[in-house]
Amino acid sequence: MLGKIAIVGKGDSVLVFKAAGVSAFAAEDERKAREILRKIAQEYQVIFLTEDLARALGDFLKRFDEGPYPVVLAIPSEQGSDGYGYEQIRGAMERALGVDILFHGASAEDGKKGDGGQKE
Repeated sequence: MLGKIAIVGKGDSVLVFKAAGVSAFAAEDERKAREILRKIAQEYQVIFLTEDLARALGDFLKRFDEGPYPVVLAIPSEQGSDGYGYEQIRGAMERALGVDILFHGASAEDGKKGDGGQKE
């Protein structure tokens, strides 16, 4: 299991990842995605899962937190991001580090001021 990466998502949108050497698995619904994840979990170190499926499989995905591999990361689907993937990564980092280093409370406008988001 040396550096293998996969993506699971709806429709043909995941197939474009094959050009980058990523194994792509199409899953039209959460049942199929769960089935695919069970089959590939032992073979891949990193599995990208589109946010729509990741949200639906939230409880199922918790089992992958128990070991070092695979790392399952939610990414935007072809419809774009609903913020679920970001929130999952932010939460995992906060649990691991004990602090929210992504400053969830800071707005995008704060960071654009050039003052690092610091208030006066």
